[in-house]
Amino acid sequence: MSPSGPGRWASGEGFPLFPNGFFQKPVSTAVLSRAVHAPLRPLVPLVKISPTITLFTDGACMKYSLTDADPLSLRTPCIATSLKLARRIAKGLGAQGAFNLATQDFNDTLGQHLVVNLGGDLNRIVVMGGADERLSQAKFRKLGTQAAQALLALPIKQAVVALAHVAVQGGRTPWKLQTLMQTLSIDAYRYHSHKSKPPKTPTLANIRLLVSSRAEAGHAVRLGAALDAGLQLARDLGNEPPNVCDPNYLLKQARKLGRKTNVTVTSLNEKKMETLGMGAFLAVSQGSDKPGQMIIIRYNGGKKADQPIALVGKGITFDTGGISLKPPAAMDEMKFDMCGAAAVLGATKAVIEARLPVNLITVVAAAENMPSGIATRPADIVTTASGQTVEILNTDAEGRLVLCDALTHVQTFKPSTIIDVATLTGACIVALGSHASAVYANDDALAEDLLKAGEDTGDRGWRMPLWEDYQTQLRSNFADMANVGGRDAGSVTAACFLHRFIDNGVQWAHMDVAGSAFQGGARKGSTGRPVPSLFKYICDRSGI
Repeated sequence: MSPSGPGRWASGEGFPLFPNGFFQKPVSTAVLSRAVHAPLRPLVPLVKISPTITLFTDGACMKYSLTDADPLSLRTPCIATSLKLARRIAKGLGAQGAFNLATQDFNDTLGQHLVVNLGGDLNRIVVMGGADERLSQAKFRKLGTQAAQALLALPIKQAVVALAHVAVQGGRTPWKLQTLMQTLSIDAYRYHSHKSKPPKTPTLANIRLLVSSRAEAGHAVRLGAALDAGLQLARDLGNEPPNVCDPNYLLKQARKLGRKTNVTVTSLNEKKMETLGMGAFLAVSQGSDKPGQMIIIRYNGGKKADQPIALVGKGITFDTGGISLKPPAAMDEMKFDMCGAAAVLGATKAVIEARLPVNLITVVAAAENMPSGIATRPADIVTTASGQTVEILNTDAEGRLVLCDALTHVQTFKPSTIIDVATLTGACIVALGSHASAVYANDDALAEDLLKAGEDTGDRGWRMPLWEDYQTQLRSNFADMANVGGRDAGSVTAACFLHRFIDNGVQWAHMDVAGSAFQGGARKGSTGRPVPSLFKYICDRSGI
């Protein structure tokens, strides 16, 4: 990820140079934001208890369960619902007069809410504005986010969310439940692992989802719970400091997944990678005292004969740019250069927790890009595991170097589909900002499936061109290709570089998440994207 000089954009991987010569990344306004982590609290029982489905069992987190009890019978500190249902509850509890007085000036529109204190077994009602309207899916996500913010602001340990009845265009009950869980969990996440005096966190730790029938809801909540587990892992990994989260740390986290049923974890160290001819990967890791690791996770949830789906993640645990050194401003954000690896690990955890009937191969290319006396220089030529040679013009275009060897290796497992995820280029941020991940694919059906998964989850992508016309920018006078293609279309030429390492007939997609995987500025932190869209895509492929 190297700069090309003040007033120009970075030509390799990384973030754009503004006229002051500093790297900057726009603050994201994406829904997947707000880094928070709620402490675990005991469940306050309701009248009708259903089995609790726990999220992210490896640590403290939000817990979810279902109930189909009559709202009037609930014993809870708080219920969040629409104005219409809130009125019925208040009337049934004999508090209609007080409720009408409290809500007489309430503006029942999306974006508004009101907390009404009733006392008794059902102590508070959070009235959510606009919940009696027919909403689009985007507006329902907004409603869920606003409900989460309202509930987390209250001094309560548990609450009931009664919003599954809201009419949503194209949104059935399972989708609504998973969307509510996703928005609630995102807002309830906090990362304070390294603060000596952690700030006060919300006390809310248990959510009961009110449904009219649990027939199809249980399965939806199980998938929502699995997604939350994966999102939390991805965000935690992304937020860890680089002196903690190095390649060996990622290997340790992967090995924790290996404790689960039908999961095995192996790794290739640098010596093994050398024997396999992975000169591109080693060209990146050789400048660091911390050895690189290629981590391989195999989940066998499908039939033995089924071809696996493959996920490949860029895991540059810190990116200085190498000899093509970055300017110091905002270089701290380069700890997020492993968010592609965090995302594929998170998606893998979600698949494992959901016990999806698929076979999955996950490969993490983990290395640190550092300048040193033995670091790779611009103009060096390396031989990749595929046998192709690369002239390294910019050592800051390092992600594609570790990925190309990982892509060559993952094809030895004969996957049906390969999806790689990387915070690859600053040019992607210039093109799409932080709202959408860039999606490149050599197969139209795969591209459409990934885009649909993004629309369903609110983790949106946008398809970018992968035309042969751009390949000419990667020409080298001295090797088979250069590792950068110049200033123009930097995200596209990076994808074209990776495409050269995909065998004919192999279905492949590349997701550039440089703008979507994390936020900078005052809201700095990992978003966990694109875990939701990856998990939804794999769920769809599994027939779930």
